[in-house]
Amino acid sequence: MIPRGFFLLFLLLISVSTSSALRIDEDYSLKDSEDEAETTRTTRTEQVTPRRNCSRDIQIIDKLLNGTGYNKFRIPTDEGVTVTVEFWIQAITTIDEITNDFEMDIYINEMWLDPALYFDHLNPCKQNLSLNHQVLERLWTPNSCFINSKIAQIHDSPFKLVDKLNIFLMLYPNGTVWVNYRTRVKGPCQMDLSNFPMDVQKCNLIYESFNYNNQEVQMNWAADTFDDKGNMVAPIQLLSQIVLPDYDLIQYTARKLQEPYPAGMWDELHFELVFERRYIWYFMQAYLPTYLTIFISWVSFSLGPRAIPARTMLGVNALLAMIFQFGNIMRNLPRVSYIKAIDVWMLVSMTFIFCSLLELAIVGFKVKDEQPGKKKHTICKKVETAFESSPPGLCRYDERYMLPLDRKSIGSYRIPLPKWPPGCASWPPEKIDKIASMLFPTLFALFNIIYWSYYTQRKMEQRMNLTAPIPPTGSAV
Repeated sequence: MIPRGFFLLFLLLISVSTSSALRIDEDYSLKDSEDEAETTRTTRTEQVTPRRNCSRDIQIIDKLLNGTGYNKFRIPTDEGVTVTVEFWIQAITTIDEITNDFEMDIYINEMWLDPALYFDHLNPCKQNLSLNHQVLERLWTPNSCFINSKIAQIHDSPFKLVDKLNIFLMLYPNGTVWVNYRTRVKGPCQMDLSNFPMDVQKCNLIYESFNYNNQEVQMNWAADTFDDKGNMVAPIQLLSQIVLPDYDLIQYTARKLQEPYPAGMWDELHFELVFERRYIWYFMQAYLPTYLTIFISWVSFSLGPRAIPARTMLGVNALLAMIFQFGNIMRNLPRVSYIKAIDVWMLVSMTFIFCSLLELAIVGFKVKDEQPGKKKHTICKKVETAFESSPPGLCRYDERYMLPLDRKSIGSYRIPLPKWPPGCASWPPEKIDKIASMLFPTLFALFNIIYWSYYTQRKMEQRMNLTAPIPPTGSAV
């Protein structure tokens, strides 16, 4: 048997040796972590050390604009500056027929080269400088504008303590300046409503330098390029799909023209948009109710010739409803001096209803003449053959109005009434209603064929004329 004290001593020695081994391993682990941290700090120091001598944005701007003789009122080069323009359409909000204009939000991109802003030799910390509009106020700009716009304004930042306009400015080391304006523009439209509501409209904007002719500033659209996916990037881009309640954007084009002014030739960048109206709303609100109103007016042909009060109320109400509907449509359109397609439709429709009232008047006259037991009125009474002192006159006014007639040839005299066309006088009211019930729908169907064929053809011709290819450059005639 091993003594109990010797066994306890043995366990104590084992625990002491184990703790010593763990302490040694921990010391080695701490040493390895310190070595790794030191290596990391050395690597970072080696990477940051070369950047300590680079120039920051404020230093570069200060060196370029202060003490170098930079003048924002002087054109960068004596040979002239070429300004490249590109539009990004964000949204088209409204098109107003009353004021003949449209409103949209766009990004205007301008890019030109200013050799005085070359800073690649200053060892910049960044490859390009992103600056605000306050720096742009100290640089030369082409002072471009929309010369035919009604309103053009730059958006503001919604969260601002000071004036913060939505202007993006970027400088490249070679002196290239890129300016981006987020603007809201209201421009004119050449409204032709003769084909309304099946019309196609064209709106345009003209962008040019307000201060410099093309000898000093050449305005050009950005050339078509290709992105990483191989898609062509045009000088006018849609940032999102344009959705309008009344129109569809079917085409947008860009072209350049040279316009003569007293101070020289100016480069004008024309931006044109073609819109096609959605006429479904007008068909539901104008054409379809008109169809129903005309069909209701034809119901009177089936009520019979004796229902004169009911037929009169039906026809008059239909005519008043048509007039009210026509006025409601015209209230939202400008007062133009030419006939529109909707005018032709409404006027012809009112004519059909008015003619149905005329047919009712004819039927009522026939019914009145055929009422049994009623004596027909005669204009003249029989003239006596015995004459006392003068020839016979008309009716009971024999002595006042003299007629040089032979006494023997006169037994009685009557004024003839207007006669119906041969064969029509004997038509009963039922036959007139039957003929009208077939004639009116036939004529209305013929009118529909002519109306829709003519104005659909005009719409196609108008669309072809407005979307025809236009040379991108040229001189205005």
